[in-house]
Amino acid sequence: MNTLSTSTLAALEEMLQNTARSAPPDFLPIQLIGGSAGTQPIGHLNPEFIAFLQESLEKHPIPLISIGNDQMSLELARPRELSQSLYQLADTMRSAGFISGWRNEDFAWLDQNGHQFFRLERAAFRTFGFRSMATHINGFTQANTLWLGRRSETKSTDPGKLDNIAAGGITADETPWVCASRELWEEAGVPEKIAENIQPIGRIHMRRPIAGRGFHDELLFIYDLALSDHFAPSNHDGEVSGFIEVSLAEAAARILADEFTSDAAFVTADFILRRNK
Repeated sequence: MNTLSTSTLAALEEMLQNTARSAPPDFLPIQLIGGSAGTQPIGHLNPEFIAFLQESLEKHPIPLISIGNDQMSLELARPRELSQSLYQLADTMRSAGFISGWRNEDFAWLDQNGHQFFRLERAAFRTFGFRSMATHINGFTQANTLWLGRRSETKSTDPGKLDNIAAGGITADETPWVCASRELWEEAGVPEKIAENIQPIGRIHMRRPIAGRGFHDELLFIYDLALSDHFAPSNHDGEVSGFIEVSLAEAAARILADEFTSDAAFVTADFILRRNK
C-alpha cells in the first residue's frame, strides 16, 4: 500500500471538516459570569450528570457554583478561589463514580488572551466540557513513513488505539513546546537533541461528545519531526505498548478503519494531506 487514491484523500479531507462538533442540545451549558467579558460559555455538562449535581449542590452548596434547569453558572473570582470550588465539585463527582482515571495532574483553562482563569484535575475537564490543550507530534522518516505508537491496554482513554509517535496533555505549568519535548522522551525515547528540531505546524480544535463521560473540547498543537531512518522509538513511561512504522497509505487505511484515537486520526490525516498536495 504505497499510493493514495483520490477517494482516500477525499475521505480524509471530509473527516477533517468535522473536527469541531457542537455540543448536543440536551447538554447543559456551563457559563462563566463576571468580568469585562460578561457571560461566556466555557463548558457543557452531560445530561446524565445534571440531576445528581442539582441535588448535590442543593444539599451541599459550593461557593461560586450554582446550577439551574438551563445552565450551570461559575462566578468569576481569583483563579485560586475558583479552582478550589471546582476541585470540590470534581471531588463530589469522583466520589459518585462520574469521574474515572484521576491523575493528580492539573490542566488550566485559558481565555483567548492566554490568561489562566482556573486549574483543575485533568480527568475532570471532559466531565465538564472545559477546553484543554494537548500536543501531537508526527514522527516521519526520509522514506516517507510514519512512526505510530499503540496505546497501552491499561490507559483509561482509548486503550489499544493507535496514536502519533508522541502526544499528551499540556499541564497547567507547561507550554506546548515544553510538553512536546517531554512527551517525545517519555513516550518514544526521543532525546532532547533530536526533539529540539520539532517544527510547529498549527493546531486543530477538537470538539465531540463522549458517551458516558462528557464533552471533549481540546486544542491540539501539531508538530512535525524528521527522524533518521535508523531511529527506532522506545517507550519510557508505560503508556505505549509498542510502535509500528507504516507508509502514508497504510496510515490512511488504518485511520479509515477506525484504528486511531480520534485526536491522532485528525493529526495524522492532516499530515498525509499536507504531504500529498
